[in-house]
Amino acid sequence: MASGRLNLHWVLRPLWVLCLLWVLPMVETVTGTSGPWTWAHTGPPLPASGVHQAPVVDCRDVCSLNVSDRCNFIRTNPDCHSNGGYLDYLGGIFCHFPPNLLPLAVTLYGFWLLYLFLILGVTAEKFFCPNLSAISTTLKLSHNVAGVTFLAFGNGAPDIFSAVVAFSDPHTAGLAFGALFGAGVLVTTVVAGGIAILRPFTAASRPFLRDIIFYMAAVFLIFYALYLGRVTLAWALGYLGLYAFYVVTVVLCTWIYQWQRRRSLVYSMPATPEMLSDSEEERVSSTASSCDYGDEYQPLLFYQETTAQILVWALNPLDYRKWRSKPAPWRVLKVLKLPVESLLLLTVPLVDPDKEDRNWKRPLNCLHLVISPLVLVLTLQSGAYGIYEIGGLFPVWGIVVIVGTALAAVTFFATTNSKPPRFHWAFAFLGFLTSALWINAAATEVVNILRSLGVVFRLSNTVLGLTLLAWGNSIGDVFSDFTLARQGYPRMAFSACFGGIIFNVLVGVGLGCLLQISRGHPEVKLEPDGLLVWILAGALGLSLVGSLVSVPLQSFQLNKVYGSCLLLFYVSFLVVALLTEFGVIHLPSV
Repeated sequence: MASGRLNLHWVLRPLWVLCLLWVLPMVETVTGTSGPWTWAHTGPPLPASGVHQAPVVDCRDVCSLNVSDRCNFIRTNPDCHSNGGYLDYLGGIFCHFPPNLLPLAVTLYGFWLLYLFLILGVTAEKFFCPNLSAISTTLKLSHNVAGVTFLAFGNGAPDIFSAVVAFSDPHTAGLAFGALFGAGVLVTTVVAGGIAILRPFTAASRPFLRDIIFYMAAVFLIFYALYLGRVTLAWALGYLGLYAFYVVTVVLCTWIYQWQRRRSLVYSMPATPEMLSDSEEERVSSTASSCDYGDEYQPLLFYQETTAQILVWALNPLDYRKWRSKPAPWRVLKVLKLPVESLLLLTVPLVDPDKEDRNWKRPLNCLHLVISPLVLVLTLQSGAYGIYEIGGLFPVWGIVVIVGTALAAVTFFATTNSKPPRFHWAFAFLGFLTSALWINAAATEVVNILRSLGVVFRLSNTVLGLTLLAWGNSIGDVFSDFTLARQGYPRMAFSACFGGIIFNVLVGVGLGCLLQISRGHPEVKLEPDGLLVWILAGALGLSLVGSLVSVPLQSFQLNKVYGSCLLLFYVSFLVVALLTEFGVIHLPSV
């Protein structure tokens, strides 16, 4: 019941954002006239007759045009085209809805946005995190190593995609920095604070100090690049090299710590919460999670299920026993989840180390060998690779289906229903990749919706980066890390807060600039967008310094007070940033 209420809360949480966006400048956007919330136009002068006389680069200028010219502007302006995703949200607003029905379009987008939040939550909680736990158990990884590698990779896909696209244009490179800095402040305050509030715990001292020092170094390098106004090839390679050095440091520190723990067993030192090893934590978590009452409902007489029955029950996401005992709000939310859960059960393998059979479902897992690779190629880069035809004759997705069918047939005839095969652990990796790309696809749609709302309401690039894009790109981090914390892995989730954002900053900037330089540009020019970029960098640095000082002072005990202070810091930062955007806070003119 608690899980149901929490999921409902996360679905309803973004409503205030949608209401704020819907109410403020609706009259101005519909009528095309200026109102009290009009932002100053900073681009080239706009012609009276629209787009036919002079091109306008900034997509936000569409609201300054005549209503009859907006659809043509959206379709012909490259700045209005999305580089990823499956739906054209701007085209839907300005080409398929009449101007007087714009509130209806925004409302429909709002409901679709909330459902995308629901998709992200279900995918993270039911599939992404369990497969991550299975991979960690298979590879015998510590929570810290898993947090800075697999979880960082899964959470960072939207950020990396957004950064690479933004760095393709010098005028939008500041948008990438705004999104990365804004997401950094959000994750290190709201997400880290939320973990401390949901599950107070004792942070591992050395991993915490290591992560925060590396993150401060990464922020300083990005800050210095902004100061110079350019990123060269050496700097881009340096960002990627620093992250590789960070991962190596995490692995070495974990190995040294475990070696010291084995030596300390000779002296029979009493185990304290700070000294529990990751393997001990895993045993405790496994014991706690296995203490359920599922055996109470086992039938007295066991019978051998047929292959068809196993497949039907494996694809059924509804527990009728739980349905009868839950309240009405939980049932409503469950009805909304059913299509998502059914689709994910069909496409994403799930390995559960806590079950005796590790969730081996022979007919369904054989189907996964065909469907999951197909989902991978059709969701990667919005299906651009999947529909590519080799030699102009045969599509990639067809080859994937043929190979997957062959593997599924061999697996079906070489295994049994009752016992998982030795290679069953490989399904955890397949499930991890598939669920990560589902998260990436849903998060990309969220980012596109938020960007479209920013265009409709003429939000500046900086505000769009630190709010809408940062919130959209951090959705995966929020759901995955909070789910891990509620499932008893606060250390892994807290490590992922820093490991994931270090990955986003270093790999996002490094890879984005490296791809741009590889296209023939000697360097990537950066154009900081006024005072707000420096406020972003300063706020991120201040939050890191505050945690670096306060956490050791409280003996690395992360409690609800610490989490509440982080949330208050983010609210204060957001107020200062918005006041700066609206000109209330500004530098005195010289």
